[in-house]
Amino acid sequence: MTTYAVTGASGKLGRLVLDELLQQTDAANIVALARDPSTLQEYDQRGVQVRQADYDDPDSLKAALRGVDRLLLISGNAVGERERQHGNVINAAKEAGVSYIAYTSILKGDRSRLALAPEHVATEKLLAGSGLNYDLLRNGWYSENYTGGLAQALESGKIFGAVGQGKLSTASRRDLAAGAAAALLKGEGGRTYELAGDSGWTMDEFAAEVSRQAGKPIAYVDQSEAEYARVLEGAGLPPPVAAMLASTSALSGHGELYDDSRNLSTLSGRPTTPISETIAAALKG
Repeated sequence: MTTYAVTGASGKLGRLVLDELLQQTDAANIVALARDPSTLQEYDQRGVQVRQADYDDPDSLKAALRGVDRLLLISGNAVGERERQHGNVINAAKEAGVSYIAYTSILKGDRSRLALAPEHVATEKLLAGSGLNYDLLRNGWYSENYTGGLAQALESGKIFGAVGQGKLSTASRRDLAAGAAAALLKGEGGRTYELAGDSGWTMDEFAAEVSRQAGKPIAYVDQSEAEYARVLEGAGLPPPVAAMLASTSALSGHGELYDDSRNLSTLSGRPTTPISETIAAALKG
């Protein structure tokens, strides 16, 4: 029996990966790792092995990974701490005899100019030096990153950004979870997957689709990076976060969040979700 473990299993992506795994393997083969196991009671009740594991606690990781064959390492959300935290997981996996790791990195990681990229690249290097068998799942942006603010857009009639006419190839969180589950179940190691949506779109096209579905005019307002950062600060975001998001928006206008390889749909075995469907789901609430 092969045992499949998922770190960060209580997060939005982690839960969707568990759902995918439950459709393809017996619950007894799945190990869900979370800092607070009580958040995964529904999976425990379905027969999944729920274990306590904290990226900041190497001993908890060593105990949680005992008997695990294959591991999905979902990147942590503590910006600035990821290299150390992920190193803890990799070391524990090596000590526990884990045979394979799939790691959720960032799209075009080794050449990305995005502010979040260096920590992911550092983790990729840790894996390369670990002696473990692994695949890199370089995830693009979630479509939900763009539909999450639709309530404000419907109220103001405007969607702000600094993307220009650049194309984005986002995928839904569920799409990326399906790719991660597929890699965990059958990845052979030695591969780098650039994972993005099947079809690209511009922010003008995004606004037009929102307008069509909402039945009211919604305009995309393109701004400079500095202007967009000020808008984000005005919405209540701390200046460093606003600056990072504005930089990401501007860089995405130059292809940082676009990839046409279709690796994701090939890996998962199904087409990615069109942005129109993610918009429809968001508008329904």
